[in-house]
Amino acid sequence: MGETDSLSVTPLAGLTGQSQKIVTPRGIFIARPAPQPAIPFVDRQREFRLLSKLQPAGGAVRPIAGDRHGVLLAWLTGEALDSAAFSQQRPAIIALLLQLHQQPLTGYRLLLQPLLWHYWQQCQQRHSRWLRALQALTRHGEPQPLRLAPLHMDVHAGNLIDGEQGLRLIDWEYAADGDVALELAAVCAADPHHQADWLSEYAEAARLPLSTLQRQVARWQPWLRLLMASWYQLRAEQSGDETLQQMARQSWEQI
Repeated sequence: MGETDSLSVTPLAGLTGQSQKIVTPRGIFIARPAPQPAIPFVDRQREFRLLSKLQPAGGAVRPIAGDRHGVLLAWLTGEALDSAAFSQQRPAIIALLLQLHQQPLTGYRLLLQPLLWHYWQQCQQRHSRWLRALQALTRHGEPQPLRLAPLHMDVHAGNLIDGEQGLRLIDWEYAADGDVALELAAVCAADPHHQADWLSEYAEAARLPLSTLQRQVARWQPWLRLLMASWYQLRAEQSGDETLQQMARQSWEQI
């Protein structure tokens, strides 16, 4: 009775959905079940194993348990950043990214070309603009990595928690090994007005030639735009959510 009475479960907001905050006498946790319907590349067992490798270095959440059905994580106490704080805390975020990008490879490689075709196959509402863009990228092939490293791949204000131990990243479901320039392209998509600042400050911290990083980010941006549009399209179809449908329409306008 005692522990059961003091246990509470609260659904958490989010575009993927289905995560829950669990408060118990032994601690506070977040449960992230495997999404239903499935989302390409989201694999809770991979997420658990990857976090188990990365968490000791800091910057990531602590995994408790996980398998293909879901993952249980320690709750991070703190406040999510807003868009203004995301820009203002750029030096701290770059330091966090650099710390991640300096870790050993996880063994899980992110390849966008097969992933994009997977989205195409999963969606019902396909159109010629999408197919043309996908075929054009396939003909060119993915850019050769500038620097291969573990990536988070979903860095934005809502996924950064400012707590007692400083900034920490949450929502690691898309994390894998890939090109650091792809990560920077995703960060710039979250804060496009400060792209030049993100790239120049990261290049200096990572000791990369700025012009080289800029060119590589530009190569990845069409891939990233199509990935974002494909993700919104699939999630809009799966959920029927009006906000996701609007974001899908806006994303296709940029293709």
